[in-house]
Amino acid sequence: MRLLIKSSVQKSYERDMPNPISSKRKKDVVRLSLMGVAVLVSWLGLWRPFMTIDWIAIIATILGGYPIYKEVFQSLRHKRISMEVSMTFAIGAALAIRDFTVAVLIAFFVVFAEFIETYSTDKARGTIEMLEKASPRKALVERNGAEIEVDLQALALEDVVIVREGERIPVDGVVVKGSAFINQASITGEAAGVEKTIGNKVYAGSVNESGLISVRTEKVGNETVFGTIIKLVKEAEGRRARVQKIADRLAAWIIVFALGASTLTYFVTGDLTTTLSVLIVAGACGVAAGTPLAIVATIGRVARSGVIVKGGIYIEEMSRIDTAVVDKTGTLTFGEPAVSEILTLGECSQLQLLGYAAAAERYSNHPIARAVLEKAQESGVSFPEQVSSTSIPGKGILSVLENGERILVGNELLMEENRVDIPREISAVSSEGKTVVFIAYHERLCGAIVLSDRIRLESKKAITDLKRMGIKTIMLTGDSKQVAAPVGREVGVDEVYAELFPQDKVSMVEKLLEDGSKVAMIGDGVNDAPALARANVGIGMGAGTDVAIEEADVVLMTNDLHKISETVKASRKAYRTIMQNFYGTLIIDGVGIVLAFLGFLNPILAAAIHIGSELLFISNSARLIRW
Repeated sequence: MRLLIKSSVQKSYERDMPNPISSKRKKDVVRLSLMGVAVLVSWLGLWRPFMTIDWIAIIATILGGYPIYKEVFQSLRHKRISMEVSMTFAIGAALAIRDFTVAVLIAFFVVFAEFIETYSTDKARGTIEMLEKASPRKALVERNGAEIEVDLQALALEDVVIVREGERIPVDGVVVKGSAFINQASITGEAAGVEKTIGNKVYAGSVNESGLISVRTEKVGNETVFGTIIKLVKEAEGRRARVQKIADRLAAWIIVFALGASTLTYFVTGDLTTTLSVLIVAGACGVAAGTPLAIVATIGRVARSGVIVKGGIYIEEMSRIDTAVVDKTGTLTFGEPAVSEILTLGECSQLQLLGYAAAAERYSNHPIARAVLEKAQESGVSFPEQVSSTSIPGKGILSVLENGERILVGNELLMEENRVDIPREISAVSSEGKTVVFIAYHERLCGAIVLSDRIRLESKKAITDLKRMGIKTIMLTGDSKQVAAPVGREVGVDEVYAELFPQDKVSMVEKLLEDGSKVAMIGDGVNDAPALARANVGIGMGAGTDVAIEEADVVLMTNDLHKISETVKASRKAYRTIMQNFYGTLIIDGVGIVLAFLGFLNPILAAAIHIGSELLFISNSARLIRW
C-alpha cells in the first residue's frame, strides 16, 4: 500500500515541477523559427527571380537579431566587451559587402546559441523552482474545535496543523497526535520514509506518505529549515567562484584578440571575406556561459541530495581538497552512550543485571540512564519497583526496592564507599577508555554494564571513500586517547589527535594550511565553529540545526557522512568540465583563426565552427544537471 501511496505522491510532485518552456522562451522559439525560414529562403535564393535586393534577409537580420543588438548596447553602456559586440561587427560587415545570407545566418546562429544557453541555465536553476513548488500555500488548522483551511501567512506559533496522507507538511513543528511515514527528501535528499510519532520533529516541505498527524507549529515560512534552504540556494547562485572571474577575463581577451586578428588580416590580405571569417570564427561564449552553468548545475545537483553549498567558490575549493579533518563526537559517532557489553558475576544473568540497573535508573534523565533503559526495553526486561532513589553526584544512584533491598548503580567510588568488592578483571575494563557502570544488589556486585559512544554506520564507508579519492583523513576530539584510539581504528582514519580544546582544533587546521594542504573541516557546527571558519571549506553535519546552517560553508541536511565524498566528486567533475571548456575554447579558436587567415574558411563555415564550439561547451556543462 505504501508503494502505491509513494507513487501517487511522486506523480503529484512531478506535476508541480516547473515547465521548462516559459512564455519568453516560446517567443524565442517563434523568432528562431521565422529566422530559420529566412535563412533557408535566402540560402536557396527562392525569391531572387522576383527581387533585386534581399529584403527578407535584411529584415530578418535586423528584427530577429534584436536581442543581440540590445545586449551590445547594454555591454557598451557598462564599458564591457561581449561576444555580441564582435558578432555585431561581423553582421554589419556582411551587410556592407552585400552577403545577406551570411548576415542572417550569423544572427540566427547567435540567437539560437543564446536560446540554448538560457534554456540550459534555467534547467540548472530549476532546483529553486522545484523547492518553491514543494512549499504548500495553505494549511488545515484546528481552531475552536473546528478544522479550517487558512493561508500559510495566517498561521501562528503553537497552531496545531493537521496533515493528511499524501499532503506536504506546511510548517516546522512537533507531532502532538497520530503517527505517519514522512518522506523528507526535500530536506535530506533521502527518499525513504521515516516514521514520525508523538514528540518527533517534522519539517516543512516533507511529504506524509501514509498516516494522519497533528503538528504543533514552531516555525513558519522563511523561518523554517525548508525556507532557509531556499534562501541559501538562491544566495549560493549569486556567489561567484574565482574560476568564473577567470572565465570572464578569458572571454574578454578572446574577443579583443579576434578583433585584433581580423584587423591584421585585412591589412595583410585586403580581403573583406577572409577578414570576416577571422572575426566570426573566434567564440568565447562557450567558456563564458559554460562556467557559471557548471557551477549552478552542481549546486543544484547536490542540493537535491540534501547538501547545501553556499556558493560557487566552495564548489571550487571542494574540488581541490586533499585533507579532511573530522570531529569525532556527533560526526563520526552519535555523541550519545549506548550499551556495548554486559558483564555478569556469579548466578546473576544479563537480564537480571539489566533489570536491577533499569529499576535504579528508571526516573533519571542522565544520558547513561537513557542508554540503560533503552537496552532494557529492547531486551524486554521487567524490573522491580523502587520505593526511593537517591542520586549521588559524580558517583551514581542508590535505590531501595519494595522488599527493602538496596541497588547500587555507579562508578568505583560508589562501590568503595559501600564496601562492595570489584574483581580485578572487571575493574580493568574501565582502563580501556570505556564507561563502566557497576551494579550491586544486596551489597554484592552482580556485574557491570559497559557503555561507549556508537559509531555511525556510514562513517567507515565515508572515510574509505575519501581515502580512495586521495584525501588524507584526520580525526580530532576532546576525548581521552583511550576513548579516541579505538574509534579511529574502527572507522579507518589516517591520524588521530585527542584531548583537544576548540582552540587546539583551530591550531591543527592552521598548521595544515601552513603546510600547503587544502583542508575541509567536518564538524557538528557548534563546538567546531572556529575550526570550520578557518578551514578552506567548513562542512557542518547539521541535520537541519540552525547553528550548522549559519556557520558552515557546506551543510549536510542529514548526518550521512557519505554525502561528503559525493559532493567532492561532483565538485571535481564540475572543475574538470570547466577546464575542458577552457582549453577546448583556446584550441578551437586558435586553429580556427589560423585556418580563416589562410583562406580555408568562408564566413558561413566560420559561423558554423563558432556556434558549434559554443554549443559543444554549453552542452558539456549542461551534462552536470543530470550527472
